[in-house]
Amino acid sequence: MKTVLIVDDETAIRELVSLMLSGRYKIVTAKDGREAIEKFKVFKPDYVIIDVMMPLMNGIEAIKQMKELNENVRIIALTAYADRKRDELVEAGAVEILSKPFRRRDLIYALQKNV
Repeated sequence: MKTVLIVDDETAIRELVSLMLSGRYKIVTAKDGREAIEKFKVFKPDYVIIDVMMPLMNGIEAIKQMKELNENVRIIALTAYADRKRDELVEAGAVEILSKPFRRRDLIYALQKNV
């Protein structure tokens, strides 16, 4: 079973995404970019689903650091600012960008598309 690291400072979003993916993937969660980097090193996830706007370390900086650790990891960014952040996210290493609010089927498609 592949591992997904879900990173969001909102507990409800982490729980919602975890429920959406339960049974399909092994789930690991983090509440901010710093914790995400720590868990990324330990669990070596196949996919990362990450919010952009977070305290301590934002998603863009976390994406850059994860890509330095593993350039092949597939990263999906979740953001309410998709239009404004798209270029920066792609440059950092995100392969998909989903606007909040997002639909379960779009998230599943984004993961399957990058298998």
